[in-house]
Amino acid sequence: MSIQDNLIQIEQTIPKHVTLIAVSKTKPISDLEEAYAAGIRDFGENKIQEMCDKYEALPKDIRWHMIGHVQTNKVKYMAPFVDLIHGVDSLKLLKEINKQAEKNNRVIKVLLQQFIADEETKFGLDENEVRQIMSDEVDNLPYVQVVGLMGMASFTDDENKIRNEFKSLKSNFDFLKSTNENISILSMGMSGDYKTAIEEGSTMVRIGSSIFGHRNYSI
Repeated sequence: MSIQDNLIQIEQTIPKHVTLIAVSKTKPISDLEEAYAAGIRDFGENKIQEMCDKYEALPKDIRWHMIGHVQTNKVKYMAPFVDLIHGVDSLKLLKEINKQAEKNNRVIKVLLQQFIADEETKFGLDENEVRQIMSDEVDNLPYVQVVGLMGMASFTDDENKIRNEFKSLKSNFDFLKSTNENISILSMGMSGDYKTAIEEGSTMVRIGSSIFGHRNYSI
């Protein structure tokens, strides 16, 4: 199956209101070009340097999504062009994004990453921290725009557990949406669980291996 064939199959399972992010981390430029030719404009990377290199090499109408854990000292490299930063997991990081966005005379859209998984390895804010940032901090950060939430469910075969974790994220998303007109994106769901995520209200899914295959290439 080609990348284009994979995309055709996946897009048939995704409603029109849900945005597909093609997770292209570790994949060569040629794979991204094939996905681009098939109509994909939203690509997700988890390493800033790799995303910067691909940004330089590929068409400028691509929307770049930073989906990995972000170190504050690396924000400056992607600040000129990144479209959406999914994994904002601390107030410190949010402030650094605001600082670098101001230097580039632009407003950068971000999602707050809420911790929903029953795993120690995942990053994220808890529900109260998310609400506190939204109520007390965002008005003081004019160069960032919080447009929604992102979360990753536990890595498990227990669909009820995954569904309940997505439900908890959707609940906080609905609360924030009722109090802030900028909140519109709920990024949850990956190759293994995106259909469940969509059923639970996701508006953006991050799919990599189902598009590009499992093998990791060296860039």
